[in-house]
Amino acid sequence: MTSTPTNPALTAALEAAASGDPRRYVITGGPSSGKDDLIAAIHAAGIPCMAEEPGREIYRKHRERLGRHLLREDRREYSLEVLEAFVAEYTAHKHGIRFYNRGIPDGYGWDAFFGLRPTAELEEATRLYRYDAVFVLDPLDTFEDPDDIVWAKDREIRRVHELIVQGYFDAGYQPVFVAPDAAAARLDFICSNLRLPKPSRAA
Repeated sequence: MTSTPTNPALTAALEAAASGDPRRYVITGGPSSGKDDLIAAIHAAGIPCMAEEPGREIYRKHRERLGRHLLREDRREYSLEVLEAFVAEYTAHKHGIRFYNRGIPDGYGWDAFFGLRPTAELEEATRLYRYDAVFVLDPLDTFEDPDDIVWAKDREIRRVHELIVQGYFDAGYQPVFVAPDAAAARLDFICSNLRLPKPSRAA
């Protein structure tokens, strides 16, 4: 896990926000975007955040049951189950700041990659459950996916990323793009954008 010094000013800001209205921020991007490292940095900084992208565990369960990678005809059931998990994560958060490891509109990009149209359930959830800000991580130069969730071809990585970004625009968001960099530097950028103290600046 990425180590980030604790910043008392950030801790105080999180505590001050903890009893207020919920503020939900999405971290997303295609494969090879450095998302996992950034999520680890968020946790290390003491900022509330989803532990793991729910789609991965659901994918593993489907793959174990079917004995193979998911095919296009398996994707609808999978997508609906992932959507249900995202809605549960969203509605469980009642107060304060929370980061999300992907968000509901990610479903547009993943469904489009498999040639599927958005479901009515996804459209409704996108309308009902809105995030306060969306941060899209620009792709890094390397690709690693130990879970083999996606496909290690450069053109597919780029295509998934573009479709995810387009999905957020289609859902009415104006994502903030985060340039390739070390996870700590990216988290500083995001916190600065949200007017939060930078985690790396310990007092």
